[in-house]
Amino acid sequence: MQDQLKSLTNSFPPTFKQRRRGLLCILFMGLILFVWQLGATGLVDETPPLFAAASRAMAETGDWFTPQVNGLPRFDKPPLVYWLMGLGFSIPGNISWDPLGTWAARLPSALSTIFLMLVLGDTMMKYPQEENNFNRRTAIVAALVFALSPLVIIWGRIAVSDALLCSTLGSCLIFKWRRIANPEGEAWWLSWIFLSLAILTKGPVSLVLSGLTILFFALFQNNVLGILKILKIFPGLFIVFIISFPWYLIELLIEGKPFLDSFFGYHNLQRFTTVVNSHGEPWWFFLIVLCIASLPLTPFLLISIWSNFCNISKFSKRIIKKPEKSLFEFTFFWLIAVFVFFTISATKLPSYWLPATPAASVLISLSLTNHIKEGFLKSLAWKLTILLSILFSIFLFSSKLWIQLLNDPEIPNFSKELTNSFLIEKAGFIFLLIAVLGVIFSSRKIYGKLFILQIPIVLSHFLIVLPTFDLADRLRQLPLRQASKLLLNSQNGNEPLVMVGAMKPSIHFYTNQVIVFEGRSKNAFVNVSDRLKNEKRRGWKGRPIYGSNGSGTTLLLIDKRSVEKSYWQGLNPKVLGGFGIYSVWRLDREILDRRAKSLKKEGVISTWRNPRPERF
Repeated sequence: MQDQLKSLTNSFPPTFKQRRRGLLCILFMGLILFVWQLGATGLVDETPPLFAAASRAMAETGDWFTPQVNGLPRFDKPPLVYWLMGLGFSIPGNISWDPLGTWAARLPSALSTIFLMLVLGDTMMKYPQEENNFNRRTAIVAALVFALSPLVIIWGRIAVSDALLCSTLGSCLIFKWRRIANPEGEAWWLSWIFLSLAILTKGPVSLVLSGLTILFFALFQNNVLGILKILKIFPGLFIVFIISFPWYLIELLIEGKPFLDSFFGYHNLQRFTTVVNSHGEPWWFFLIVLCIASLPLTPFLLISIWSNFCNISKFSKRIIKKPEKSLFEFTFFWLIAVFVFFTISATKLPSYWLPATPAASVLISLSLTNHIKEGFLKSLAWKLTILLSILFSIFLFSSKLWIQLLNDPEIPNFSKELTNSFLIEKAGFIFLLIAVLGVIFSSRKIYGKLFILQIPIVLSHFLIVLPTFDLADRLRQLPLRQASKLLLNSQNGNEPLVMVGAMKPSIHFYTNQVIVFEGRSKNAFVNVSDRLKNEKRRGWKGRPIYGSNGSGTTLLLIDKRSVEKSYWQGLNPKVLGGFGIYSVWRLDREILDRRAKSLKKEGVISTWRNPRPERF
């Protein structure tokens, strides 16, 4: 009788007080995972400095419509992430408390990730999906599974738009499901507001992913018209239109065809239909990413996916649950929608999987509940998780066999520094601890016991992840910050700044000046000479050698691979300093121009005026 009363009690949702405690626990974990030491390291090339520079430019110029980087408009993303970052850069005295610019640039990613953790946890506490279970524990497990995904840990702490898209689109889909589960108690308009924000974060892809998820789920439920009616599709689309459309219209009126061609033509249509920046991958690419993104709990995700596939394949005999108990199925179709859309896309990147990680976290957290009837599948997931952890531990402890394969030309001594840090051995102990805990608790009946396996992963964040960020920053980004400081301290008047070889936009961010970026080819050499005289950008124009605004020299940041090129030798530069693989030169522009003329006589042409979609 006592067991029956306990079972009955646990089948009810937690009280408001219990939910509040659960949310406070999730909030605390989110803060220490994503806000702790957020500004301790510099921006990571190549993409984050572009976002940060564009956001800072908005704050400095007052132009909050068109993102600009290095004197050029940046049309690759809509403005929401720039606006949020720009608010941080607008705070008076920002440079005193945020000297690296990383608090302002990274905080939107961190806070949006924490917000989605709270939405996930609150949803699973308010609408418990399992009977005879402690729902608050399952909710905390789901929030932590999401937060501790390798993809989320990385993108939740860097200054790009992916984490914000994951949060806004994820919140949109969760609130749509809550509306379906409880039409009378959930506001219909809330999900549409978040969809509008998602569209202002990364464009129309949010509308497509949201639509596919709802369509797949509605077809499964045999209730397409009913679900569309509950969600109020036409009023909802009107909300999306009035919130997200004005910026696109204003930007089109301001910038015209370049905006249309770049944002819609290149960054959306062309990325979907053709391979961009050599990011073409086989169709099974996201199967690999799916597995990596859920480590070390991937086996629990796979059995949940398998269970859903088996249910779908039964056709007339498939189990269709009440709407308020259908989160397991809804998140499955959410994951499938992301997989199908980006598998079809010609351009594929690991970050494209980020919008599926909230769905994967729900599937993992519910994998040990009564949603999966087959006990052998649950046992198999435990055994595979233990086996994977042991294999990873063995692999990491045998790092001497493969550490030399980690060869980054920008960090020549990376493998040695990594070995001396003992980070690999620490990671090996973490996986070994996961395996030991898995063996101890796999056969025990403990509600929310996946939380036990997450404890070592939380520890790894402080013992491995943050120290790895520090190591990478010291080896790869610190030399660039030091070079930027020298460029500013050495600059005479209107002396132009050039970077040759590895093009690092963080140099523009830390100098806050227009930088002429060029590669290592002979054409690039000629381009530097021509651009210094003739190129015009917003707030900057080329400077002839002679005249009131002229400068007879240029400051040039060049890497070792470029220095080895014959056409960069014999120019008699004044070497001002060296940082890692980079050197700072002061170069006589007349000597530079003479070398460029000799290259032109050999048939080398200037190419900098040719249209280039990716410019900064």
